[in-house]
Amino acid sequence: MSASSAPSAPPGGIDYVAVENSPPFRELKRRHRRFVWPLTAVFLLWYFAYVLLSSFATEFMATPVSGAITVGLLLGLGQFVTTFAITMWYVWYANHRLDPVSAEIRSDLEKQEAGA
Repeated sequence: MSASSAPSAPPGGIDYVAVENSPPFRELKRRHRRFVWPLTAVFLLWYFAYVLLSSFATEFMATPVSGAITVGLLLGLGQFVTTFAITMWYVWYANHRLDPVSAEIRSDLEKQEAGA
């Protein structure tokens, strides 16, 4: 009994490695990365700036803006606002730029599976 070193095709006959290397899938990954990584970097910089300011610039963060509202409170609330804004932006981006390509890839795979 000898073992074959070549991987066998999965049931349905779809070569998922080939799909992963296909131009539409590579474009999908490129679009996703080009949106997610810069936005992640910007948000992390904003988050760490807030943490560092709250740790090392306490007088600045305690500066009153109006009554009991301080700069630190506004920046802290800004963290929540930017989190929701980024989420909404990503959902919009995914719906308009990622989902159409994803649907096309899925449709092609379903056709391949039905034909096999």
